Amino acid sequence: MGLLHKLRVVVWDEPPPTKAERRLVQKVDFFVLTYVCLMYWVNYLDRSNLNNAYVSGAREDLGFKGTQLNQITTIFYGGYLLGQIPNNLIMQKVPPRIWLPVTCLAWGFLTLGTAFTHHPWEIMVIRFFQGFFEASCFVGVQWILGSWYRPEEIGKRTAIFTSSGLAGSMFSGLMQGAIYKNLNGASGLAGWRWLFVIDFLITLPIAVYGLLCFPDTPTSTRARYLSHEERVLAVERLPEVSRKRGVLGFSLIKRVVLSWHWWAFVLLWVACSNTEMYSSNGIMQLWLKSTKDFSIEQVNYIPTAVSGMGIVATLVLGWYSDWNTSRRWHVGVLLSFTAIISGALMLSAPTRAARFAALILNGIQYSGQTVMFAWANDLIRGDDAKRSVVLASMNMFSAAVYLFWSLLFYNATQAPDWYEGNIAMMTMGGFLLLCTLGTLMLQKRQERSEGVPGGRHGSYDQYLEKKDVGDDDKA
Repeated sequence: MGLLHKLRVVVWDEPPPTKAERRLVQKVDFFVLTYVCLMYWVNYLDRSNLNNAYVSGAREDLGFKGTQLNQITTIFYGGYLLGQIPNNLIMQKVPPRIWLPVTCLAWGFLTLGTAFTHHPWEIMVIRFFQGFFEASCFVGVQWILGSWYRPEEIGKRTAIFTSSGLAGSMFSGLMQGAIYKNLNGASGLAGWRWLFVIDFLITLPIAVYGLLCFPDTPTSTRARYLSHEERVLAVERLPEVSRKRGVLGFSLIKRVVLSWHWWAFVLLWVACSNTEMYSSNGIMQLWLKSTKDFSIEQVNYIPTAVSGMGIVATLVLGWYSDWNTSRRWHVGVLLSFTAIISGALMLSAPTRAARFAALILNGIQYSGQTVMFAWANDLIRGDDAKRSVVLASMNMFSAAVYLFWSLLFYNATQAPDWYEGNIAMMTMGGFLLLCTLGTLMLQKRQERSEGVPGGRHGSYDQYLEKKDVGDDDKA
């Protein structure tokens, strides 16, 4: 029994001390985690389908020229950027159980519209609004997870959540290959058009499921499957929040901008997210297409290895960050080196196998989505509104850099070598290392000023019982 208990702790952390809390966590895992994972899965499915469609006939059918594919990606991230903070602030007033499913439904209908476009400019318009509504998903869910789970629980759940998005990318490639083979020309629609239709049909029931079952936050939930006692326990089991959901106003700006959390975590995520560039720009698909040695099905199937690598790395490093909450910075250091290595291999690949290795290795960078947001969630638990804005700002500013970074260094006309992009990848890897160490130093300074015994690991829970964590701004 002792061995089984230790194994359980390693895989899924220490079980809650009471039967009531264990039952509560099981319900939260089922209703919260299942919906956010399904939503993020279909989010990535609807987002990554354009790269798959592009190499499966859309380029020729719609007459794409030059960097138009990259322009569409840039426009998408323009909408994505503009939607970050508004979406999270809306959830301070509108129940997340309504807003998240509604935005899911909105981007689903926009995905359907893409199936019936005839010019690249039409896709540009659609993708802008799709980006705005999709902005609600990632940072909104990061805030939701931080509202339901304890510090030692959140890393694993965030890992599962972000892995579901990578599974969406993987499934999109597999699905497009199968659609092209079996549905190309059916009912007069090209195979790439069927991809968007089927994606919509998958999105619709997931949005409905969210409207029916998603429980909101612990302080506002009205879920019938949670008893009154469980609702009270959901609030009491978490560190105390001194500034609760909905506390906005001018003071929020001061609490955010004058704290080190905003500056440090924004820079950290700008650096980390932009080391995903090979993967998020579909570089492997474009490279395989340019060689003319692979079939349409292979061009869609082979890049799923990148997402597979991302899923494995995300789960492993997410588990590690929960097992050792005081050393989440280790992951930032690791990702800085893997970015530099993948960039160096792409810059001077001696063989085709080396290029495959570099592009698949870059899938590891996706794990930063889990650990960096878990790190931020953990340090800003005392202020719901501030935590919401910081998480949204992290993604907003990373998208702002993405807007020009993608066009400058990873556009389709630079295939198949992306020389400038390889140098940019190594440079961003070095910047990530500096940001990781800088954030660690600021965290240690805050802990010393607040007298946190033994850092944030182990004894931090006892510290929270004695001190109002809402004054974390003073650092």
